[in-house]
Amino acid sequence: MTGRPPLAGIRVADFTWVWAGPFCTLQLAHLGADVIRVETATRLCVTRLLPPFADFKAGPNRSGYFNQYNQGKRSITLDMKRPGALEVAKRLCGASDVVAENFAAGVMDRMGLGYEVLRGLRPDVIMIALSGYGATGPDHDKVSYGPAQVPLSGMSSVTGYRGFPPMHVGVSYGDPTGGLHGAVAVLAALLHRARTGIGQYIDLSQWETSMAVLPEAILDWTMNGRQPPRDGNRDPHMAPHGVFRTNGEDRWVAIAIEDDAAWTRFSTVIERPDLAADPRFTTVVGRKEHEDELEALVGEWTATRTAEDATVALQAAGIAAFTAATNRDLAEDPHLDARGAFAELAHPEVGPRKHVGTPWRFREADVRARRPAPCLGADTDDVLREVGDYSDGEIAALRAARIIA
Repeated sequence: MTGRPPLAGIRVADFTWVWAGPFCTLQLAHLGADVIRVETATRLCVTRLLPPFADFKAGPNRSGYFNQYNQGKRSITLDMKRPGALEVAKRLCGASDVVAENFAAGVMDRMGLGYEVLRGLRPDVIMIALSGYGATGPDHDKVSYGPAQVPLSGMSSVTGYRGFPPMHVGVSYGDPTGGLHGAVAVLAALLHRARTGIGQYIDLSQWETSMAVLPEAILDWTMNGRQPPRDGNRDPHMAPHGVFRTNGEDRWVAIAIEDDAAWTRFSTVIERPDLAADPRFTTVVGRKEHEDELEALVGEWTATRTAEDATVALQAAGIAAFTAATNRDLAEDPHLDARGAFAELAHPEVGPRKHVGTPWRFREADVRARRPAPCLGADTDDVLREVGDYSDGEIAALRAARIIA
């Protein structure tokens, strides 16, 4: 990769924590921004305390969770409860293009770092608040975490098996969804500022960003007054459509037949050409009406093959199919490795570790994970000197007053 990173020269004062906010600023770091995580040694970010830990040894700098979502950033420690800390934070914000936070609505105002204060320090500052429910509305002051966003967004109402209660999707979906929406909003605000010279306050609701990924279910109600049923891995229109057990311990293959022509090709692959003419299965309507029988037939075939062999055979016939990958499958996948999907950077405490890198490649710009996640407070002195213009004596005084660690 060659060329200047797209966000080179942009500084982000990152007051975010847990996942949604750090995932937003991670994208900005990948794009070349100088992202400075503002942390405190008295109340560590939740993700510094979560497994998996390198070599199964716990520690605030050893969490794979934290180290994944904070690649490319710097870290300073600042105890906002100490007199004098607010002045340090203001100096950092005043020297930053973007200020990011994902506390509950109103927290930054109570800290003395609300948008009105910040734009008094720098009129063209861009501030993004990724709160659970947004800065306005009757629920704006409620606390939220990503797992709550799944049922709250309506996602759980359409997730699960027929006859089963609503289910979780297996990941804190609201966090990365909110983070990605936030990164796009920041980029748009930077573009707007470049054109007009005007800063921006971005009020993002994680609840609403979660809703944005399932519009069909919402539209089915607003347009038809109907609640979509839970139906496992099945699709409302395609059949067969699901994940089928294969030969091997807990090995599965996902298969989606989009139309009648694909069904005919599938019948040939499994050496059952008679199924292409079977009146129960010749049309998508028929296949949906006889879906239980259909899935039994597909499962009989997949059970005799490995997931990899089934994938190869079906893909060769133009069938959308792929192995239901385990985490190990992904970490060792030759395609992902060839594309450079993983970043392996030497962390000062845990050494070289493989992390997921950038999902995009720029031909004319240097876009990548540039450095491992920071150890807690590792960049405090450098940031205060470079960004805050503090002298060594002033830094020593801040440390003596326990404003910084």
